[in-house]
Amino acid sequence: MKRTAFVAAALAGYFLAGPAFAADRDQIRIVGSSTVFPFATAVAETYGKTTDFKTPVIESTGSGGGMKLFCAGVGAEHPDITNASRRIKESEFAKCTENGITITEVKIGFDGIVLANAIDAAPFNLTKQQIFLALAKVVPQDGKMVANPYMKWSDIDSSLPDQKIEVMGPPPTSGTRDAFVELAMEGGAKTFPELADLKKADKSAFKAIAHTIREDGAYIEAGENDNLIVQKLEANPNAVGIFGFSFLDQNADKIKGAKIEGVAPEFELIAAGDYGISRALYFYVKKEHVDMVPGINEYVAEFTEEGTWGDEGYLADKGLIPLPEADRNAAREAAVSLSALSM
Repeated sequence: MKRTAFVAAALAGYFLAGPAFAADRDQIRIVGSSTVFPFATAVAETYGKTTDFKTPVIESTGSGGGMKLFCAGVGAEHPDITNASRRIKESEFAKCTENGITITEVKIGFDGIVLANAIDAAPFNLTKQQIFLALAKVVPQDGKMVANPYMKWSDIDSSLPDQKIEVMGPPPTSGTRDAFVELAMEGGAKTFPELADLKKADKSAFKAIAHTIREDGAYIEAGENDNLIVQKLEANPNAVGIFGFSFLDQNADKIKGAKIEGVAPEFELIAAGDYGISRALYFYVKKEHVDMVPGINEYVAEFTEEGTWGDEGYLADKGLIPLPEADRNAAREAAVSLSALSM
């Protein structure tokens, strides 16, 4: 065969069959949120036991880290699914689109963000304003913004424990961190009239204050491993940790959650919308990989089964707050049909 004919035939075969992808990887690869990780792991284990497909490989990279990996491209070296404890950002969606990726968004339920400490430590009942004053880099004082002067919780309010402010929480790549600063820190900042006025006048300036956490040692970035935070709280009764409700639920014999505005972080109160720091959880599927990596459709089907994510499903036993039934039905239909996300 002449060289030109050989090349033409080879290229024709390539475009008909697609890249040699399936031969490179026959196991689903999932990255993303540490909060969604235990739910995805439970689904993956059930899927591995009840289907002929291999159990997916799941990495806890954080929501931001997962999105970066997921949106980097199409091919065996890129993940098929990413978990997220916040919705995909417009900038991330744009990056995915730029790299030829079509996304299916699956909203799986809700989670509360908790501030917790050791089971035998002093209990906390915090307002969002107190959380902001404890952790913001700059705070209002005497009509101006100053470097955070509060060293003890009791410096903020005498009703709080007389102990050093020492909070262990997630890094900036974490969806839990994103949700925490948006729901708790912003909520606290807005209680100050001057900052509420600033939000109306200059949203960027307000966000810079509300989202910037102090760097003087009061807040300790503990990585994406929430189990490690639980261990550190056991070892240090004066410390407080920030993570998803599911980790509190799974470690209720070791740690307890702070009340927020007088409301405890409990399953029913989060589901009812009464608990003030809660957010939706998601996973995102790369449609271009569905025909390349075996079992993606089946994994999505397993995750969205009523016995998995429903009111009596096995994920509820692990701390997932289910979507209302009508929302679950709509989300399931969009998921199994792999509806393309548009923003």
